[in-house]
Amino acid sequence: MATISLPDILRLSVPERLQIATAIWDSIAAEPERLPLSEERQQEVLRRSAAYKSNPEQAIPLDEALARIRRSL
Repeated sequence: MATISLPDILRLSVPERLQIATAIWDSIAAEPERLPLSEERQQEVLRRSAAYKSNPEQAIPLDEALARIRRSL
């Protein structure tokens, strides 16, 4: 694997660095199962899942949640 140093990266233009950052992020997002979750986050996922399963009618669609957030800004 070829390596590139941080000073080399910082010499790139902002659009070039953004392109690299986006490519890196996309490669990480393509494998979400490989991201480690802390114990705290695992517990929160389990808590939210249980809350949804016990009362699914309380859930709202993502579009509605985003609309509420945008209205509150």
